[in-house]
Amino acid sequence: MSKETFSRLLREARQRSVFTLERLAEASGVSVRAISDMERGRSLPRQSTLSDLMDALELDEGERRRLVQASTLRAQQVPRQLPPDLAVFRGHEKALKAVHGTMDQVAGDGRHVVIAAVGGMAGVGKTTLAVHWAHQVADRFPDGQLYVNLRGFEESSRPLDPGEALGGFLRALGVPSSDIPPGTQERGVLFRERTASRQLIVVLDNARDAEQVRPLLPPAGCLSLITSRNQLPGLTAAEGASTISLDLWTQEEALAALAARIGDDRCRSEPDAAAELVELCGYLPLAVAVVGAQLSGSPQLSLRYSVRELRKARPRLDALAADDRRVDVRAVFSWSYRALDQEPARFFRYLAAHPGPAVSAEAAASLAGVEMPMARRRLRELTAASLLSRDAEGRYVMHDLIRAYGIELMEQEKDDHVGAEIRLLDYLRHNAYAAGRFVSRFPSEVGDAPAPGVVHVTVDHREEALDWFHREESSVATALRSMQDPRLLRHRVNLTLEWMGYNAAAGRWAEEVSASRIGLDAALVLDDPVAIARTSAHLARAMVETGRMNEADEPIGMMLGQLRRLPTEHQARVERNVSFLRGRQQRHEEALQHARRSLAIARRLSRTGEIARTLIGVGFCLAMLGQYQEAIATCEEAVPMLREVKDRSGEASVWDSIGLAQQHLGRLDAAAVSYGESLRILEEVHDDYMQAETLDHLASALLELGDHSQARAHWMRAADLLTGLRVPRAAALRAKAEAVPQSEVHSTC
Repeated sequence: MSKETFSRLLREARQRSVFTLERLAEASGVSVRAISDMERGRSLPRQSTLSDLMDALELDEGERRRLVQASTLRAQQVPRQLPPDLAVFRGHEKALKAVHGTMDQVAGDGRHVVIAAVGGMAGVGKTTLAVHWAHQVADRFPDGQLYVNLRGFEESSRPLDPGEALGGFLRALGVPSSDIPPGTQERGVLFRERTASRQLIVVLDNARDAEQVRPLLPPAGCLSLITSRNQLPGLTAAEGASTISLDLWTQEEALAALAARIGDDRCRSEPDAAAELVELCGYLPLAVAVVGAQLSGSPQLSLRYSVRELRKARPRLDALAADDRRVDVRAVFSWSYRALDQEPARFFRYLAAHPGPAVSAEAAASLAGVEMPMARRRLRELTAASLLSRDAEGRYVMHDLIRAYGIELMEQEKDDHVGAEIRLLDYLRHNAYAAGRFVSRFPSEVGDAPAPGVVHVTVDHREEALDWFHREESSVATALRSMQDPRLLRHRVNLTLEWMGYNAAAGRWAEEVSASRIGLDAALVLDDPVAIARTSAHLARAMVETGRMNEADEPIGMMLGQLRRLPTEHQARVERNVSFLRGRQQRHEEALQHARRSLAIARRLSRTGEIARTLIGVGFCLAMLGQYQEAIATCEEAVPMLREVKDRSGEASVWDSIGLAQQHLGRLDAAAVSYGESLRILEEVHDDYMQAETLDHLASALLELGDHSQARAHWMRAADLLTGLRVPRAAALRAKAEAVPQSEVHSTC
């Protein structure tokens, strides 16, 4: 958007409301000069100022949304997610003619509303056709292209959740991760809003069923292409989708495709062998492509020899067997695999142990237990051999069927599959520990060294840390879901514990619920009281933050059930965690009881940091129960201890609790100073969650002091922070801001 767009929308809204500049200034509390500057494109308003103007104009939700979007001064992001078009694309002429006919017929009506479902057997070229067609018509859709592999038919993992796919689309459209809601339905609404005025191509590849696809369909003005091994009659009946069923290539098409890869002269010199070669490939595009890639890399190899190799190659890959039993796609994969040298072949097998569709170079190196320069070389070799491809973020993608073949090879070669999985889990855990120092306020306790061969990623600042976490989010989710070997239980627990800090910082509370459940299940199998207590605490926290207050009682009960089995220091932590959670549930008497028990244990242990952190909880509970003088004394006792152990987050919490008690004692100016000190520290440590808490408290004090404008602004800021973290309580804080009487607001632009 631009200042010009905002100025036009504001001027039009004012004129529709029949407001002069002077009348709008009087109604909103914003100066005539400030409004004039906005309407002339000289400035953009703060969000609080914009809210005042929109309230005064009594705009509806659609008008408000357009003004808010225009005020962000953010250039529209044009996604370019389509994989590269295949330079040697051949065949499927009949299907291409059909899809072009469908497109031209609808476009002739002056609109672009095409939903095309491309179906057919595995390896028949559904994705290739969809991508090729999308590239051919891309100039008709100037606002970009979105692409996602929905993983509908992958043995090692579940189909991609539509909500996760929508999250990727929204990020590609320029929506910050902090603005993406947790629920699929809410993400779908935001996706349709962001694409309502755009002309996009959306390619939904490898879909499981219509239900997986429907939430991802954009509104009118876009072209949707869906590929699936299943027919999708529901899309035809309900959405009016055109269905195109791909058959195997004809012999002529297969020979043309082979010649495009290895050269016409080579095929003409051995016409019978070329014909038998594509027949042995079952005229399956994927098989012909793999064979063609290998032959192009070995120009001296005769086609007759290739035919002989394909005939005798075993075992079979049932998932890609054609009707003609002489055709064996696993044999094609086997031939491609045997063309590799020993070390690239080993790397390929270990790479197949990755449970997800895309893997970073660092994760790939860890799986194989090799250093990064060697890993990059191997990845280039496998990409050149058509065993890997690259996605839009530079990760390496192995097709699900090729990965299944690689797993079979691991079993045949008696490779250490579990060892590879341990290295992957250690890579994800230990690098999360290193990156978490820049992101999380929760102390980590990683103590053991990673397995030999695990890659260490260098992270020097917060942006690099967040980038690494974002890159590996999907790997963590698929690893936790799919790695079921009992020998990995401890590693799964440790991984969930290490990622909690990032999930909290990024507001990924829905994801944390899923992850901590998995960690808790593993801890229960291990019958490890410490692990049970810690994973239960994380699960309860995530439930509380997602508004599931009553459900949190179960994991809280599990924490308390482990108390007698825990070492003394962990008993103090459990009591402190339960105190925090009971406080969130507004059960402050119980919270104080648990906080005092934690403090008693900490004093017996004579651990300064533990004593100080527990004093924070005691002081907060006392303040919430009206014992303000005692609350202040308790918190002041903690301040020098926290400074001694350099716990900045804890010190911020203490000042917040002191301010809360001072406010209730009527010492409003002192309370504002204490809250300000807390906010200063919280900004330094990038703790958005606690900033929102303290802003809430400060706003209430300012309201008592009569500073309505600042009170409203602080509540709006707190609501924005919690919205970014996807915490439901954001709505309550926004309601507080909106409840401040408009007549009392004297904001300036």
